[in-house]
Amino acid sequence: MESGPAIFAGAVFALFGGGLLTWTATRLRRREPVAEDVSQVASAALASLAAVAALAAGVWCFMRL
Repeated sequence: MESGPAIFAGAVFALFGGGLLTWTATRLRRREPVAEDVSQVASAALASLAAVAALAAGVWCFMRL
């Protein structure tokens, strides 16, 4: 993979994953719903899983440099 696109993709994945993880933790700390009309546990678990997957994709992109 070329370094330019890998850096861009890694930064996008890392920022999205970090932002989603921060947003989810903030919503849970305030006891606000993460998603409308969905179980609090299920929505928090799915959002956290997506955030960790995005962070892992960002790390993978940076490791390919």
